[in-house]
Amino acid sequence: MASSAVVLILVAAAALAGCTAAANETAATATLRAGQELRRYRRVQALLRRLNKPAIRTFQSPDGDLIDCVAAHLQPAFDHPRLRGKRPLQGPPVRPRGWRPRPNDTAAAADAGAQLWASAGASCPEGSVPVRRTTEADVLRASSVRRFGRAPTARVRRDSVSGGHEHAVGYVAGEEYYGAKASINVWAPKVSTPEEFSLSQIWVIAGSFGNDLNTIEAGWQVSPQLYGDNSPRFFTYWTTDAYQTTGCYNLLCSGFVQTNSRIAMGAAISPTSGYKGGQFDISLLVWKDPNHGNWWLEFGSGELVGYWPSFLFSHLASHASMVQFGGEVVNTRADGGAHTATQMGSGHFAGEGFGGASYFRNLEVVDWDNSLVPLAAGFHVTADHPDCYDIQGGVNAVWGNYFYYGGPGKNVKCT
Repeated sequence: MASSAVVLILVAAAALAGCTAAANETAATATLRAGQELRRYRRVQALLRRLNKPAIRTFQSPDGDLIDCVAAHLQPAFDHPRLRGKRPLQGPPVRPRGWRPRPNDTAAAADAGAQLWASAGASCPEGSVPVRRTTEADVLRASSVRRFGRAPTARVRRDSVSGGHEHAVGYVAGEEYYGAKASINVWAPKVSTPEEFSLSQIWVIAGSFGNDLNTIEAGWQVSPQLYGDNSPRFFTYWTTDAYQTTGCYNLLCSGFVQTNSRIAMGAAISPTSGYKGGQFDISLLVWKDPNHGNWWLEFGSGELVGYWPSFLFSHLASHASMVQFGGEVVNTRADGGAHTATQMGSGHFAGEGFGGASYFRNLEVVDWDNSLVPLAAGFHVTADHPDCYDIQGGVNAVWGNYFYYGGPGKNVKCT
């Protein structure tokens, strides 16, 4: 009996020791997780303090966005070491020859240049610029605090689909380009998951498709992860190292210098086009000012939005070697499973034409002489997966170079 009692005591002691060790391990794990959460919280708050500058005035958009009017010289661009203590350039740049303001309406479509936050005529006071306020929820939707505001890699179309990015684009290459212009109709395509997006944009590109790739990009996009909803929003992007460590969307890092008091990058565009209904488009012009070398952006009917300083870039400090126009989606199912149902453009194929498909029209590039010129014979259109998203180009007297593009994604042929 005594020996049995000793065994029982030893078993109980071992069990108690095991429980104590498990409890200690659980406590240590909880402490570690709490420490990680605290560090992440501090990183998020530091980022918000850096991005959200003191506001002179704040507007609340009908979609819930807060638009802060920030003193122009305090916007995020001026955190850059090369811009610190300076102010935005004064006076307009030299516009390309052949430039003309867009008329209020055309036979094709009405202007979609309005933004929801400014639909009642709101604008920021002189000397300030509208900046969409970044929220904690915005940052927490990102894959990491470090990657917030940055695009996944492989955003430019190459010879094959990369990283689940799929394109339907027109492009020119092989010359020296100093800008690009187009009108794009705006839609609200369905995006299947928060990690996916759908966009339509202009790319101005220089460098190889290696780590020295330079791009300037502008257009509209639907990105639930970046903005928290499914509204089409005016956006810009830039990179000088193939999306690795430089560049960002909109004003989410130091780089792009905004000069406009009425246009907020990242804000929703209104109205949008409807299937077999009204068509609304935006005009975009990106070009290199021959006097100062900076790359300027114009939105809508002559609204100068701001500029990318030339010092941000290596190859684009001189000129572009390629221009792309078109649509892009992210297919997170690229590594297996059914193809995404995320739509490109209107969600309808190019063959449906005006009122059904999405379009780019009046495509032009800026040449070495700072002149807007039609696209040369070297203009090509291509789609990565024509059964999912396709493209059809053409030329006529009213639209010049144009194309229809887009598609529904997953369908009986796109699986």
